[in-house]
Amino acid sequence: MEQNQCCHHQHGHGECIRIVPIFNHLEEEQMNLIAESIKSVHLQKGEMLFRAGEKDDTLYIINSGKARIYHLSESGKEQLVRILNPGDFTGEVAIFQPGSIHENYAEAIQNTSICLIKREDLQKYLLEYPQISIKILSEVTMRLKNSEKQTTQVATENVESRIISFLAENVEKGSGNSPTVTLPMSKKDLASYLGTTPETISRKFTALEELGLITQLPKRKIKIINLDQLLLHVE
Repeated sequence: MEQNQCCHHQHGHGECIRIVPIFNHLEEEQMNLIAESIKSVHLQKGEMLFRAGEKDDTLYIINSGKARIYHLSESGKEQLVRILNPGDFTGEVAIFQPGSIHENYAEAIQNTSICLIKREDLQKYLLEYPQISIKILSEVTMRLKNSEKQTTQVATENVESRIISFLAENVEKGSGNSPTVTLPMSKKDLASYLGTTPETISRKFTALEELGLITQLPKRKIKIINLDQLLLHVE
């Protein structure tokens, strides 16, 4: 791990526990107890949290910033697995499988603060507070469902349909039929996530814009002119 700084201040650890759904349902006293076992690392943009092949014995929780999890194929092709935002976590396999190793890579895509809790400490809390296990299993089940959906889309849908589905999924509830979506990742990462190339992504966005279905705005924002019409455009 290439963290440039490791801190052990109690402040921030409690905050980390409070933003993550697997812990924030606990009593204040219980959250404070778990916070005592947490350490933090701070990564600069581009620094690695872990690499494939390294020992996997830690749960990582994003406190602030963003990280991306990606896989490298044997040919060296990069496949984005997911983006981690504040409150998201990774490393849950280590909790249930002692001796496991990382199969993916994790890289900070902004300056990022991460809370770490070792498997031994976490297992102790799981025995004491079984509801944490249920929350973790719920989150992992949701990830599996999303992963299966992503695999199916890449196999069966054309790129334009995948882009439209992705935009629709990122529309915030209650934002009406003409919402503005902020892409949660760069076009390069979006291309990797959707199983295509950055050039194709740019070309498809331009085509959708020329059809009057979207407007591309600065800072990764996409204005959807009419969500219903955009969804009808899916082939």
